[in-house]
Amino acid sequence: MQVQRVVLNSRPGKNGVPVPENFRLEETSLTPDLKDGEVLVRTTYLSVDPYMRCRMNEDTGAEYLSPWQLSKCMDGGGVGVVESSCCSTCSEGDVVTSFNWPWQTHAVMKGSVLQKVNPQLVDGCLSYFLGAVGITGLTALLGMREKGHVSKGANQTLVVSGAAGACGSIAGQIGRLDGCARVVGICGSEEKCKALVEDLGFSVAINYRQDDVPTKLRECCPDGIDVYFDNVGGVISDTVIAQMNNGGHVILCGQISQYNKDVPYPPPLNDETQGTLQKKHITRERFMVLNYMGKAEAALCELSQWVKSGQIKVLETMVNGIENMGVAFCSMMKGGNIGKQIIKISE
Repeated sequence: MQVQRVVLNSRPGKNGVPVPENFRLEETSLTPDLKDGEVLVRTTYLSVDPYMRCRMNEDTGAEYLSPWQLSKCMDGGGVGVVESSCCSTCSEGDVVTSFNWPWQTHAVMKGSVLQKVNPQLVDGCLSYFLGAVGITGLTALLGMREKGHVSKGANQTLVVSGAAGACGSIAGQIGRLDGCARVVGICGSEEKCKALVEDLGFSVAINYRQDDVPTKLRECCPDGIDVYFDNVGGVISDTVIAQMNNGGHVILCGQISQYNKDVPYPPPLNDETQGTLQKKHITRERFMVLNYMGKAEAALCELSQWVKSGQIKVLETMVNGIENMGVAFCSMMKGGNIGKQIIKISE
């Protein structure tokens, strides 16, 4: 069987910006002679995510992330269909997902690393298993619940940076559903601002490329900021934290503005911001969704119900074809996506 796959062609360098040339499309032969416990899967959708930038370095800087190897097949979140099986837990036709899905059109995988999923949970939109009803949705929901300390009726203001991205777009909606009186999104274009307010029910959106962010935040958050879901780090986060209330909470989800720089994760704060956190007793704890997988099943059910009922709207940017993995990744790293960046590999 002839398959296409994407391998790491070159590394961008710790301080480099990724380019499509870092990725290489190859044709290879796959022998679907399955050993005991193996399955042949056809890939339907693949995901590209900011954390993958760390995997392009020889040292990822995170003990839980292994680096991609040069000229070896890349991997990440994927969903697909079992075409044949020598595994007792997987049958032909099952829809399955994995965090470490090879970037191939077909693959032989161990059944033990695959999670069987029910298409009815997403009304047949299988790509949602990589986003709103998958690890992205879990990160948003459990991040808000475990670190956000939102209480109904407490008149809290939530600010989300990277608000039109995969995780931020879900986190803001969860904040609204969980009882935040005001939800403010920060993003990088007028189109994204419109989507946040008109489609996702954010109270207001700030375009950091055009607006004076400190002034606009003061206007939008007259009672200060209680909870900050941080996807970007850097100057935007310093600006938000400066306007936070005593006893506020920062949910440290991602730092995409820093991922092309050779700095530790999470990147160190400047003295002024560090001083604000201490003086105002603001919590800022790194959130790692993998530490909360015991709560995943119940959380995924809740996310599924919200998505199916329309209480959470899902935004996706869909690109067709495995040959476009590198282009889609680089676009996502520059904010070219609204919602989750997905690559459709097959029907």
